[in-house]
Amino acid sequence: MTREPDPTLTVRPATDADWPHLWPIVEAVVREGETYVYPLDLTSDQAREVWMERPPGRTVVAEAGDGTLLGTAKMGPNRPGHGDHVGTASFMVSPAARGKGVGRALGEHVVAWHREQGYRGIQFNAVVESNTSAVRLWRSLGFEIVGTVPGAFRSPAHGYVGLHVMYLALR
Repeated sequence: MTREPDPTLTVRPATDADWPHLWPIVEAVVREGETYVYPLDLTSDQAREVWMERPPGRTVVAEAGDGTLLGTAKMGPNRPGHGDHVGTASFMVSPAARGKGVGRALGEHVVAWHREQGYRGIQFNAVVESNTSAVRLWRSLGFEIVGTVPGAFRSPAHGYVGLHVMYLALR
């Protein structure tokens, strides 16, 4: 089922002042161990270094009308140099906000941002195949699975599962 985002939801650039409110979201997602390869004992400082993108990349937050941060995304070139015409992105949604259109709002923002910046496509390097809600969302936004690395992710709940490489052509 496709959920439309709450009309009061705003996606805006993340600031340094947002980090204390972002860290609980990042920490919850990392500790679940179901969607990212980050170490489970990742600290706030380590996470901040990895998550808060510098130009030419960008980190954004999804903010409810009351100012509560519900999710975040980071985006930018997938590779430097001769690969910088293809973008990439990563997403995290607060466990309490899942299924409420936050991921869709972030995904739509990321696709629009990459188009505005002149990228030729967006490549997701490692979408965990057991993360079916994310796979369904990315497919609904036009991404295709271009390959799967079998057993490349060790899921606490599902054992060894594949990592999809997904791609959206922008031109």
